[in-house]
Amino acid sequence: MANIIPFKGIRPAGDKVQFVASRSVDGYTRNELQDKLRSNPYSFLHIINPDFQDGIHTQPGSVERLKKIKLRYRQFRENGNLKQDQQLSYYVYRQQKNSTTFTGIIGCSSIDDYFSGVIKIHEQTLTEREEKLKDYLDICQFNAEPVLFSYPNDSEIDRITQRICLETPANDFSTTDQVRHQLWMVSDPGYVTLIRERFRQIQSVYIADGHHRSASSALLGKSRRAENPGYKGDEPYNYYLGIFFPETQLKIYDFNRVVHDLNKLSTAEFLQRISEKFEMEEKGSTVYAPVRKHNFSMYLNSNWYSLTAKPRIIHDIEPVGSLDAFILTEHILSPILGIHDLKTDSRIKFIPGVKGMQALQTKVDSRDAVAFGLYPVAMEQLKRIADTHSIMPPKTTWVEPKLRSGLVIYSLSD
Repeated sequence: MANIIPFKGIRPAGDKVQFVASRSVDGYTRNELQDKLRSNPYSFLHIINPDFQDGIHTQPGSVERLKKIKLRYRQFRENGNLKQDQQLSYYVYRQQKNSTTFTGIIGCSSIDDYFSGVIKIHEQTLTEREEKLKDYLDICQFNAEPVLFSYPNDSEIDRITQRICLETPANDFSTTDQVRHQLWMVSDPGYVTLIRERFRQIQSVYIADGHHRSASSALLGKSRRAENPGYKGDEPYNYYLGIFFPETQLKIYDFNRVVHDLNKLSTAEFLQRISEKFEMEEKGSTVYAPVRKHNFSMYLNSNWYSLTAKPRIIHDIEPVGSLDAFILTEHILSPILGIHDLKTDSRIKFIPGVKGMQALQTKVDSRDAVAFGLYPVAMEQLKRIADTHSIMPPKTTWVEPKLRSGLVIYSLSD
């Protein structure tokens, strides 16, 4: 039973929403970030990058930096760039990108659901990053980037969101990447009750993107509870911001690999080693993308190849062993290329599938040695991993949609 509650969201003033809401700070290059900060005084990026205002450098993640972030956030609220809704609400969010439409509900998930396993995970988190994000939440006191959840399709929730989307949205704007964003505030008590009760009928929700944000919120809540043994359970730290999409609404892309060198092997030696466990077919200069599970593309020396795993290395009965990311690591990256830790090895880079296979060719042609394209993970594979308490290899999935930071903020202090 999923406990997903409404909240009093903090949102950009209506005439500024397209200026305030931003991509995640990690989505900008250094030059792009500086350009945004110089050209747009309303951007949420000014909150996350408070040093730009006074020119005094602070260390990322330091207490000093976090206090400056909190101050800039307060200033945005005081000057009216951000305003808090007065009614407990859910928010229906719709994103239209090219010919695809995503519609989800923004609410707050319970840390108890995280502890009990109602919230399912498929990715291992790093303790150091958990602690850093926990410190961020503890000092800054707001949550501006929702965790992306999926849940089994529910016709009643679909009916409710479809009806709400017939109304005039509170926000409707397009960004320079030609993506349309729409937001409906859902404060009507009838709708609020229907949505909350309907989610209570759902046994499990799955983290699609945001494992570290979930873990750090749970860590903060656990710490606050220890400090306040008489807690009631409705304190803000018991919940964290999420957006919930029916599973068929999400788009899971491949997450591809580029390797800097061939681990001192000649091209002939490298291809020979691969052919021992993969059926290999040269495709020439025509860009090749995998056509099915256990089929890979490879770009090497200006040529594309199709690699198909031989039956003896396929173990589809195993949740993790059946993943193409696992097969690639176990039979090429680790034993042939000497890459044993995908999280720390500087010789490997990861390219999201939304950039296409051409992005792999560009990387190899410019400075790297070889690239591998993977077939996207299916939602059923992701759920199978989570349901069996298994963990995916790093950078296995790239999930869309990506939301804007600062569109709806959850306060941990109000």
